[in-house]
Amino acid sequence: MSNIHIQEVSNGTLRIKRAPKKAEIAVPFSYFPSDDGTDENLLILLHGLVPFLYEQAFQWYTSFDDLGEMIERPNPTPALDLLEKVVKHLVEGCGWSSHRIHLFGFAQGGSVAAEFGIAWWKRHLASRASADSPSSVTKGTLGSIISISGPLLSYPTLSVKNPSPFLVVHASPPAETALPSGAIADFKKAYDNVTEKASKEPGMPSSKAGWQPIMQFWSTHLGRRQLDGLYEVMSGTPPVS
Repeated sequence: MSNIHIQEVSNGTLRIKRAPKKAEIAVPFSYFPSDDGTDENLLILLHGLVPFLYEQAFQWYTSFDDLGEMIERPNPTPALDLLEKVVKHLVEGCGWSSHRIHLFGFAQGGSVAAEFGIAWWKRHLASRASADSPSSVTKGTLGSIISISGPLLSYPTLSVKNPSPFLVVHASPPAETALPSGAIADFKKAYDNVTEKASKEPGMPSSKAGWQPIMQFWSTHLGRRQLDGLYEVMSGTPPVS
């Protein structure tokens, strides 16, 4: 007869994560821990381009040439390098798992989120192919990625598609924020799980209807904490304490 053993379930993660340090992140940011005292998911919000004609201008990478014209094929590497340092700090220094980190970006911020998901996944594939065992920071899946009207900036070439859940919300032409032709197909070349939602709002969602598909997506993909006091039943030899 098999022996039955009961042991308490442990999720192995910190209930309250350490706050990110400003010394480790080279850009201004705001951090808000969970109101209920359990930090289960971390949502990183990436703003869109704010042109230089405004008093406070923001860009994730060089977007204009010397004449003030938009660069057709910008290089997002500075933004990807920055975001890699941020996520590494969150994983190594703050106690987050990468699959509990979710990215949400609008326009240029959406492009950065999508490109970073690919870069992070490529890092994981490279580490998996090497002889060394991958460290915790090279686990390739993020919790989820949402791009609002932000296309990929590069042509995706992956041996294995990124399994991180991906949602793209976009307006249709002739809206100024409409995605270029072929943008959805490019997302599907890079990501294995792409959800597309059309929007009647040309910019950031500002209505209940506009936010509904985003909230539905998060309800499916945000992580849920294992409740304390749960036990699992095991058969066979008891675990060594």
